[in-house]
Amino acid sequence: MSEIRKFSLLKPTLQTPFHVDFEWWRANDNNWHVALHDMLCPEHQEAFAGLAEGQLIDWVDPETAEVRQMDGLQTTLISHCAQQSGFLDAHTVFIEAIFRLFLATGNRPLTPVELGVRLNRPPDVILKTIAGPRVYKGIRPYNP
Repeated sequence: MSEIRKFSLLKPTLQTPFHVDFEWWRANDNNWHVALHDMLCPEHQEAFAGLAEGQLIDWVDPETAEVRQMDGLQTTLISHCAQQSGFLDAHTVFIEAIFRLFLATGNRPLTPVELGVRLNRPPDVILKTIAGPRVYKGIRPYNP
């Protein structure tokens, strides 16, 4: 409960970094795993078809060398499928485009300004969308 209170006291700005808070998403959406599975490339959809939900693997951040325990499906999606052409294009729906950009960048924290530049969308509209009362796909302010 204190975590929710901490975030509710923040008023995000155009310079506030955001990320996909996978822990929040898991705790608040029973369909998170299905949503991630549906974004896998065809090769990995088949590979993950029979595997249990939530299998953890060690993942090494290529920029910081930080080792984190991550869901195997999530890691495969970020490290392979999100890097494929067509994963994110000009026709991707707005909130889905924001979410997919986080995946394509390894879930690196990005500000609405950075998101706007990469998606060619107005940063103020991005901020209003992801900083509103509804949390989309775990997109929340980054709080290290």
